[in-house]
Amino acid sequence: MSNILVIAEHHAGALKKGTLAAITLAKQIAAKVGGGFDLGVVGGGVAGVAAELQGYGAGSVFVVDGPAFADYLAQPYTKAVVALADKAGASYVISTAGTTGKDLLPRVAAALGAGMVADCVGLAEGDEVLFQRPMYAGNVMATVRSKTAKTVVSVRTSDFDVAAATGGQSPIVSVAADGGEVAARFVSFDATESERPELTEADVIVTGGRGLKDGPTFWNMMNPLADALGAAIGATRAVVDSWEEVPNDMQIGQTGKVVAPKLYIAVAVSGAIQHLAGMKNSKTIVAINKDADAPIFQVADYGLVADAFKTLPELTEKLKAARG
Repeated sequence: MSNILVIAEHHAGALKKGTLAAITLAKQIAAKVGGGFDLGVVGGGVAGVAAELQGYGAGSVFVVDGPAFADYLAQPYTKAVVALADKAGASYVISTAGTTGKDLLPRVAAALGAGMVADCVGLAEGDEVLFQRPMYAGNVMATVRSKTAKTVVSVRTSDFDVAAATGGQSPIVSVAADGGEVAARFVSFDATESERPELTEADVIVTGGRGLKDGPTFWNMMNPLADALGAAIGATRAVVDSWEEVPNDMQIGQTGKVVAPKLYIAVAVSGAIQHLAGMKNSKTIVAINKDADAPIFQVADYGLVADAFKTLPELTEKLKAARG
């Protein structure tokens, strides 16, 4: 039997939905190897996050809470996660493959002497724990076996369903950890201010492509549609590279954010392979493009071959009317 530790991702006192996807993977591994899973929380003033995690069936919720961990820095967080893994007796340490996970987890793997599996999208069939991860923009799926006693896994959360609360109250256990001597120091965090949902958390995303001509036109077209749906707004790499009005953190694709909302509407998006790698797991994909041969239609559930400049205003008005 092996024990599994899921490190929670959170920000400003709020639990990130991706953590629930990581719990789903933990349960899948536990079904193969036996044992259970624990949850780990690192931060400053994270009692609320720990309490929120009590109802997901974990053996324990281990918490490192202190001023040294109030803001993310790789060195103290690595020490904290190692302390949590030791306390939990974890054979597997799992967290999300977001910005923090990509920075933190390889350091944790090195500190634990563990194998590292990055961007896990699922487990292979059979009794053995074999991880699957995409390569070459998702055109090749690698099956990875970890040969080390401990394994660290980053989870591509768009490929897993979020775990549902199971009831119960997992005990919260405080764990002491020393941040140690830190060469870096936290200066500031410049967050993007927006009333819209985060791309990786949103249930509905509307994305514009280079067919929208320029930055001001992009916003004039996308804002009303997003308002009508309560959606987040994304963009292709060509858009964020070409138009300074559209920031880089809106990019969806292989070198941007990977998303899997319930509804994804692609407007004037050709569907280059780089972009498809970031959104093809969306539950329902709607494509609007005047080019009937655009690759986006190959992954779309619903496609409309039409000029977005004529179609989108009409669609937006009908959506507003339907939603009252």
